[in-house]
Amino acid sequence: MRTTFEPLQVTSLKEACITRLEELILSGELKAGERLPAERDFAARLGVSRPVLHEALVDLAAKGLVTIHPRRGVLVNDFRVSGSCAILSSLLTYHNGSLDVDFTESLLAMRVLVETETARLAALYVTPQQERSLEEIIANEAACDRADPLTRTSLDFDFHLAVAIASGNLVYPLILNSFKKVYTRFTGVFFSHSAGSAVMDEVLAFHRRLVSAIREHQPEVAAAVMRELLLHGEQILKEIL
Repeated sequence: MRTTFEPLQVTSLKEACITRLEELILSGELKAGERLPAERDFAARLGVSRPVLHEALVDLAAKGLVTIHPRRGVLVNDFRVSGSCAILSSLLTYHNGSLDVDFTESLLAMRVLVETETARLAALYVTPQQERSLEEIIANEAACDRADPLTRTSLDFDFHLAVAIASGNLVYPLILNSFKKVYTRFTGVFFSHSAGSAVMDEVLAFHRRLVSAIREHQPEVAAAVMRELLLHGEQILKEIL
């Protein structure tokens, strides 16, 4: 079946072009290994200028969705092989903000693996300044209105990022930051559903236990608490979904 490239009628043609191309690739309508039409022809089909299309393709190449071969054209990649963390937000956009089951389970499994290690390392390498940063976030969480999911979502991300920074590993904080939009989409759903309930206090209690283990330099305890915290959230999130 021939793929239809409908003209784009929106304010930001570049962003719309990126979104449309991502949809075509992630849906499989444009298949891995397929060569895209020549830029001039392709731009005309999409109803955008050639420079706009080229900028969109450069963005997709940075995410690993396509490979641009000078004088040979643009090839569609298998994003599972060549995609980067930047594609996580694209996957969420492709599903219109909904949390696809397979995508959710994959991200949650990765989160447990990475964050239990950040907690373990934080207990070994945390500095006094980093301890104070964690305690300040907890104080803000405690003072936050239990019925305010937006603030709690933001503070929760700050807390997990602070643990990753305290790990002393330069890459772990970058991993968390690279999919902040997706991460906060998950936690936003969690805190919106739990707003005003005892679950908010349970999360705060986990955070306090974790900081205590980090402060006392108990790496295995810190890892265990982080794992318990994440599985607690995962169980509730799956019930919501």
